[in-house]
Amino acid sequence: MQPKDRLIFPLDVPDKAEAEKFIDLLREEVGLFKVGLELFMAEGPAFLKFLQEKRVAYFLDLKFHDIPATMMAAQARVMKGATLATVHIDQGVKMRQAIMASKGGAKVLGVTVLTHLGPEDLEAMGLAPEYAHNPTKLVLLRARLAQEAGCDGVVCAGTEARAVKEAFGPEFLVVCPAIRPLWSVVAGDDQNRITTPAQAIQAGADYIVVGRPIRKAADPQEAARKVVAEIAAALG
Repeated sequence: MQPKDRLIFPLDVPDKAEAEKFIDLLREEVGLFKVGLELFMAEGPAFLKFLQEKRVAYFLDLKFHDIPATMMAAQARVMKGATLATVHIDQGVKMRQAIMASKGGAKVLGVTVLTHLGPEDLEAMGLAPEYAHNPTKLVLLRARLAQEAGCDGVVCAGTEARAVKEAFGPEFLVVCPAIRPLWSVVAGDDQNRITTPAQAIQAGADYIVVGRPIRKAADPQEAARKVVAEIAAALG
């Protein structure tokens, strides 16, 4: 992949008109556009058809989570056409049939530990202290579940990317959100376990997701180019 192919820009916007503005602005600067719950709930599956008609590569980040039969039926309706897609993987191998039957051409990623969660949050959820206070250990446990379920990789923080690559090999994809370039300032940031683009790439991330530092920049194109330059330098 070229450095820009590794950059994912999330379309965390309220409607198609706003999304199309960023697509037209950034389609030459980034590799994939991410469609999450906000935009999907506003525009529905028709927006995915719109992306396909415009020949825009996208990451479908809906984090499917239900019993396997329900997931299979839902995923089959929307995964076709996506480059990447996400599922929760706490059911482990029981999800394998649902994932393999409905993924189409998409690479499916298991969500490990959401990047806004810290040790106190994880302990409050009932996780044992050995996992709550060691997110990397928890990520590795869930990455194993993802691999056994047939996932092509995982979503995890850049702080855990190296451990995942060392445990599961170079072909197991790692996508890292919570990326904050040193030159960016995100007011009221809700993320924990953040890394810079260079740190995530050097740790083994195949893709990084950079949203607010680009979207809120005075010049989003220039901000995206700066991130790509940092990716290129880290790869070099």
